[in-house]
Amino acid sequence: MDKKIYVTLIVAVFVAFTVVFDTLPRSTYSELEKRELKKFPPFTADSLKNGSFTAEVSSWFSDSEPYRDVFMALSMKVKGLMALTLPGEETVRFHASDAPAAAADTIAEPAGGEMGEYVNNVTADENAKIANAGIIVVGEGKKVRALMAFGGGAKGGGSYARLANAYGRALGSGVTVYCMAIPIASEFYCPDKARSATRPQLPVIRNIYAQLDEGVKAVDAYSALAAHAGEDIYLRTDHHWAPLGAYYAAQAFARTAGVPFRDLKSYDRHVVRRFVGSMYGYSKDISVKEAPEDFVYYTPRGINYTTTYQNYTIDEHYRVTGVSKPARGPFFYHYRDGNGGAYSTFMGSDAKLTVVKTGTANGRRVLIIKDSFGNALPGYLFFSFEEVHVVDFRYFKKNVKAYVRDNHITDVLFACNIFNAYSGAMNRNCMRFLTQDGTITPPPPLPGGPHAADSLKRPASPTAPADSLPRHHAPARQPDSSAVARQAVPKA
Repeated sequence: MDKKIYVTLIVAVFVAFTVVFDTLPRSTYSELEKRELKKFPPFTADSLKNGSFTAEVSSWFSDSEPYRDVFMALSMKVKGLMALTLPGEETVRFHASDAPAAAADTIAEPAGGEMGEYVNNVTADENAKIANAGIIVVGEGKKVRALMAFGGGAKGGGSYARLANAYGRALGSGVTVYCMAIPIASEFYCPDKARSATRPQLPVIRNIYAQLDEGVKAVDAYSALAAHAGEDIYLRTDHHWAPLGAYYAAQAFARTAGVPFRDLKSYDRHVVRRFVGSMYGYSKDISVKEAPEDFVYYTPRGINYTTTYQNYTIDEHYRVTGVSKPARGPFFYHYRDGNGGAYSTFMGSDAKLTVVKTGTANGRRVLIIKDSFGNALPGYLFFSFEEVHVVDFRYFKKNVKAYVRDNHITDVLFACNIFNAYSGAMNRNCMRFLTQDGTITPPPPLPGGPHAADSLKRPASPTAPADSLPRHHAPARQPDSSAVARQAVPKA
């Protein structure tokens, strides 16, 4: 009898899975992973002959299973329940090596003052574990924080300085170039127990700034952030900083550029509640999902501005294939409570060229060349510049020298997180801006066959998940259009 019950249960489970996976609608988007899932491939005789069609069907079938996020969350829950905590010891580490990071190299100090060493007084004594992809999960309960580990050496980042120097020479004395290297959260919130799992970022930032030409100005976002580490300047469940962190960095930039800057009294505060960002999908740790946070952002009050976009069309491999005509749109998008895409509040996505004309008539026009960390900066600069132009290092297709000349740009700011500042690929992309002619031609086929695009998904920087992962920079899903914030005086 026991055997019959056992067999019956097993058969029922298999039948249930067969019904779910073969008959229910397939998933098309993963909120957990923040990406579009694979689509059923088009059939051609050639694809069938060379085997790529069946391979792509298999990939589609495994990537788009019904209730994908539900099953992944359930798997994380089971793994979380299996975790062991021994008396007097930290959580057992299942996924990553505890090998200590290499000692930092000795480097030159930057000219014009030294950024002070940061002492962690916020999470130094917290418990920590290493989750999937080397993510450091800090603390327990509602204040869990997930951190990306940084693996770069102190002598790295020189290409970021050389990039800024090249722009300074190419654009001439009429344009001031600024370099901002943005630290990630592990620099400020990694507990002492997990310090060996990540390397310090300050030596890299010092090395970058030490190599800048005399006319290129370093923006010390590091000190500005360190001074406010006790505040919510980084998101706990996402790999980005919080809008408040961007505010302090924008203030440091305005001070360096010698332009006016308004404090938060001139802004309206908005909150997206129950936000869980990208680190849930990266870490595969259920505790991150169970510790949602408030996504707090600020919109300027008492200033009229207009935002114009040119949207880039990108293919499934994140290559630009076309560009739209300029069109008006909101700078701030409103996301409903619980939406994991709330960081796209700023401009909606990365694959576009943005121009904001403000009511500030001071003749200063800034071009921000950025990664997605930089998306949160422009909204704090409407009182500081007459125009704010924003381009992403992955998608800009115009010649930057012609663009600066034609738009009377006076200031150029590079604003990238430490991963991309360290990345040679990012810097090579931006160097091409100086010579490209602005035309968009169909991209050539990827070498290596139908799965060559998989190589595009590997982080270019010395770490696990980085801002260079393409799936976080496909155009964001369209937010609730009925709740888009108004341009002049946005409503909560």
